[in-house]
Amino acid sequence: MKKLIALIAIVVLTLCAQTASAQDAPQRDTVETEAVVTDSIVADSSAVAMDDLELSEDLDADAGGVHHRLKKLFVDGTPLFMSLVALALVLGLAFCIERITYLTLSEINAKKLMRDIDGKVAEGDIEGAKQLCRDTRGPVASICYQGLMHINEKMDDIERSIYSYGSVQTAKLEKGTSWIKLFIAMAPSLGFLGTVIGMVMAFEQIQIRGDIGPTIVASGMKVALITTIFGIVVALILQLFYSYITSKIEHLTSQMEESVVTLLDIIMKYKHG
Repeated sequence: MKKLIALIAIVVLTLCAQTASAQDAPQRDTVETEAVVTDSIVADSSAVAMDDLELSEDLDADAGGVHHRLKKLFVDGTPLFMSLVALALVLGLAFCIERITYLTLSEINAKKLMRDIDGKVAEGDIEGAKQLCRDTRGPVASICYQGLMHINEKMDDIERSIYSYGSVQTAKLEKGTSWIKLFIAMAPSLGFLGTVIGMVMAFEQIQIRGDIGPTIVASGMKVALITTIFGIVVALILQLFYSYITSKIEHLTSQMEESVVTLLDIIMKYKHG
């Protein structure tokens, strides 16, 4: 009996020991897994840190050479199409600078000029008023001189002469702006042309090698995207200058219209005075 009880006790203790070991095994596995994951995360973090360090070193090395980076992009986008885009930028900027210079020199204090003309006409000094207009630059003074030249004619003839000459001056203000609009339209078109050529190059390489590899496709797409980006950037730059030029033309045109109205009133008072 005692031996049977001892045997049962041994079996029970054995089962308990096995159960305990089975419960401890997952915990040990979990601990070991966590240790492995931790080591992996630390290793990955170290690798990422090294990559970031190398990237930062590369950026620091290239920080002082922006022109080298632009030169590399220019070459990557194929010099042929990039040269056309650059030519559109240079010519467009040349027209923009010429127009801005001309319009800036054409701006005067129109109200002061009209007051001086009014004073001289009121005194009967028509030649003095004409000389004042000749000595003053800009379309406003030119229109006033044109009106004073016909001051002894009928008002209808004077008005017709002034408005006809005003149209000529407006055309002079807008001279060259059509070329700027042309280059604004051409720059993105040249970029898109480079895009099409780049895609054709990519498909041609695929046809020659008989394989669709990421490197083959990426080379053609790179040319396409670079030319497109530069074309759009050039168009945006020229568009900013064109908008500024347009605003100055509108300002000068408004000055001309106000000065014409004032000049007609001055001439009418002179005739009836």
